[in-house]
Amino acid sequence: MDAPGFQQALRIDPDHPALPGHFPAQPLVPAVILLEQVALALRAWRGQRLAHVLEAKFVAPLRPDEAAVLRLSASATDRARVRFEIERDGTLLARGVVEGAP
Repeated sequence: MDAPGFQQALRIDPDHPALPGHFPAQPLVPAVILLEQVALALRAWRGQRLAHVLEAKFVAPLRPDEAAVLRLSASATDRARVRFEIERDGTLLARGVVEGAP
């Protein structure tokens, strides 16, 4: 049985290969990199791969080298579905629902 949730610290290195060209004077972590972190956390928590992104909303930017927290929580009604939230200092940066698969 799963624990009720999973949490991990998140910090994207400023030398990450996806960052050059992503707003050079004001670099932002691309949404795809945040979703990659969700996928890695899902694998660490449940041993599952990310099969589908059902919903994703990115409401505030994350800059390279900023500290954030990624939280995953199990759906009460569907074992395959997992909610995610990414926050920095209490500010919601992203949220959504993904499906995992073996």
